[in-house]
Amino acid sequence: MALDREFKVYEKLPWTPFRQRALREAKRWLLEHIERTEGLAAIYPAMMNSIFALMAVGLVPDDPLTRREIQEFSRFEIEEANTIRLQPCVSPVWDTCIAMVSLEEAGVAPDHPELLKAAEWILSMQILGAGDWQVKNKDGEPGGWAFEFRNDHYPDVDDTAFVLMALQRVKYPDEKRMEAAIRRGIQWLLSMQNRDGGWGAFDRDNDRRFICNIPFADHNAMIDPSTADVTARVLECLGRFGWSAEHPAVQRAVKFLLQDQCHDGSWFGRWGVNYVYGTSGVLRSLETVSLTAQDYCKRAVAWLKSVQKPDGSFGESLLSYHVESAKGQGNSTASQTAWGLIGLLAAAGPGDPASSKAAEYLVTQQNDDGSWSEEDFTGTGFPCVFYLKYHLYRNSFPVYALARFHNGVRDREAVNQSRQAEEFCASKFRPEEFRQRSGF
Repeated sequence: MALDREFKVYEKLPWTPFRQRALREAKRWLLEHIERTEGLAAIYPAMMNSIFALMAVGLVPDDPLTRREIQEFSRFEIEEANTIRLQPCVSPVWDTCIAMVSLEEAGVAPDHPELLKAAEWILSMQILGAGDWQVKNKDGEPGGWAFEFRNDHYPDVDDTAFVLMALQRVKYPDEKRMEAAIRRGIQWLLSMQNRDGGWGAFDRDNDRRFICNIPFADHNAMIDPSTADVTARVLECLGRFGWSAEHPAVQRAVKFLLQDQCHDGSWFGRWGVNYVYGTSGVLRSLETVSLTAQDYCKRAVAWLKSVQKPDGSFGESLLSYHVESAKGQGNSTASQTAWGLIGLLAAAGPGDPASSKAAEYLVTQQNDDGSWSEEDFTGTGFPCVFYLKYHLYRNSFPVYALARFHNGVRDREAVNQSRQAEEFCASKFRPEEFRQRSGF
């Protein structure tokens, strides 16, 4: 705060050395980052502020650049009856890869036309250009995916890991193209591992917490530290590609997860609401590297069972980010029940009564058209600041969870097909073929 006051005094001085240079550098950065994206960072706050910034440096609203930013921003508008509201962003890559994984788990043929179309689109969205992640990761080569239609400066770890899992089972006709894309994606993920063994969303080793004390850090999100849910996604991805618990990158990830586990056995959910999301994701990831028999997983399962409702459902409100007593408490939702079931299946199995009750709840709550209803927000933008409603979560995750339950109970053929796909990928993408991050 003292530094902020000093800067404000500096602004009032008649002579302000370095100000013009700073403005030139800021303008250069802004103009560079507006390119290769559909609006600055493809997200509401950045896009809105970019419009203000462009006009502040003298560009009128009708200038082609300003007009383009305004047009991109207007695409977030949703008109309903007498109201208009703005989405914070769109999530086509994320939604597509989750839907693909769900359909694959449900037994859709790996060469089904719709899966092939989705894979073709996903492959076209891989980012092979430079990005801000290279500030901290100078040796990494591009190969990740972003959340939105186009946001080339900011591929993210969570999307990339989920995309790789979605592509894993697809029988794509151009095998060389698929293999090259997957290889680039895995290599990029490995290069983004933090020194603490975990993964953040967009950056590497960006964990200096004092930066959050900058006065304009109103979201307390000036850094991008390792989180359990993103780390779990990468670990699940590596595990599904045949990487064992003995691999150094996996060992470092597991070590981080153990350090991040809450005293009651749960894990915090940074990008989904909240502890049900985090705990489920970690358990699923540890299943892929054969560690769910460990005591820390048993504690996590016990926590899930402790917050499961008598009807088999799970629900957790946004209040859990503010109040510890609200952990695992809230209205029952389809997506959170699916997450709870996924976690239970990973470590307790389909034969556990808690798993059966969760599956039964989802089946009984399904609508006649095959969908599920869900009014609550179960996605997270910035904890304690704003939250997201993913309209496809209520359908994709229940399909995935029920498919896993069904496969585990009855359909051994589907399980064998899944294992065959993973074994094939393990033979194609052996861990020793990838460069490991140095400097741990």
